[in-house]
Amino acid sequence: MSETGGPEHDYEPVPGLPGRLPEGEHILWQGAPSSAQVSRQIMKTRWIAGYFGVLVLWNITAGIYDGRLPSEILFSSGALAILSTIAIGLLEAFAWGVQKTTLYTITNKRIVMRIGVALSATFNLPFTRILSADMREDTNGNGDIALTLKPGDRLSWLVFWPHVRGFKKGALMPQMICLKDVAIAANVLSSALAVSRTPRIVERLASASPKQTGPVSSAPAIEAAE
Repeated sequence: MSETGGPEHDYEPVPGLPGRLPEGEHILWQGAPSSAQVSRQIMKTRWIAGYFGVLVLWNITAGIYDGRLPSEILFSSGALAILSTIAIGLLEAFAWGVQKTTLYTITNKRIVMRIGVALSATFNLPFTRILSADMREDTNGNGDIALTLKPGDRLSWLVFWPHVRGFKKGALMPQMICLKDVAIAANVLSSALAVSRTPRIVERLASASPKQTGPVSSAPAIEAAE
């Protein structure tokens, strides 16, 4: 797991959590986005670098065709290169900030997302509110896990971005983004969700009716786990 957090998170009794977990709840997995993946997949720095590269080539070609002086072509191309470097540098810095300030936590009862570069916030997503989880993985094992919530959960796209996968049937999908070895986190989450939704057998004492005679036997009853 990548080291995340800073002085603004020193108040956390447990990294990534706003408070200590209640009895019976424990952490199964924690992780953070990869800054390199955030840069490439979310901020599209490769596309932006390619765009500026095309602009530089176009500037050189147009300058030669128009008969401009080599010094003029060099100056304008250099200006574009500097602008490209500044833009990509800012995006890379933001990607680094996302990695340093984000921490995803999967417990046996919920997902906790501590997110926010400028303003940190922590969101609890109980398993009881999650309908499904969708993993998207690339050839290198990196990927995202998007969560479909039950109807009625109203979340802000601006607050969750970039930890969000657009909209699905008008509902926001919170997303754990740019995870290395995303399959590991997905397997942990899948197992935890399966356990939380598996009915358990609870032994209850069947009450005897007034007319019933003989010993009272215990009868099993099915109770959904919460």
